[in-house]
Amino acid sequence: MSEIEILLVEDNPDDLEMTLHALREGGIAHRIQTARDGAEALDFIFCQGAFATRNMRDGPRMILLDLKLPKVDGKEVLTRIKGDVRTRKIPVIVMTSSQEQNDVLDSFDLGVNSYIVKPVDFDQFVEAVKQVGAYWLLLNQAQKAN
Repeated sequence: MSEIEILLVEDNPDDLEMTLHALREGGIAHRIQTARDGAEALDFIFCQGAFATRNMRDGPRMILLDLKLPKVDGKEVLTRIKGDVRTRKIPVIVMTSSQEQNDVLDSFDLGVNSYIVKPVDFDQFVEAVKQVGAYWLLLNQAQKAN
C-alpha cells in the first residue's frame, strides 16, 4: 500500500462527502483513507485489526478528526495518537461542529495541532478544508523521522 496522505475520521456521511469533495477540488491529496468511527481510526493508525498488514511508515501525514464519534470518541483517539512516540508528530486537525470551550481547551491540552469549527455554509466549508490541506500538506515543514 502506498503512503496515505490524509486520514479523515468522520461519522457524518454528508460531512465526509463534503470534505472529500473539498480535498479533491483543491487537488491536495490523492491518497485518503476514511474511518467512520474512532475504533476504526485507531486500528488504521496503529496497524491492528483489519489494518494489521499495513506498515506504519505509510502514513498518514495528517489526520482530520471529528470529536463526536461512535465507539471511541475523538478525544480518546487524540489521546492515543499524541501519547504514542510512533504517532505523536502526525499533525491532527480537529474539524468539528462543537464550539464548546471545554472541547477546544481539552483538545489543545491533548496536543491537537489545530481546532476548526466546521462552517455551516457549503462554500465556506469547502474553502476551509482546502486551506487546512494546503497548509498542513504543502506549506508546513514536517519533522522528518531519524
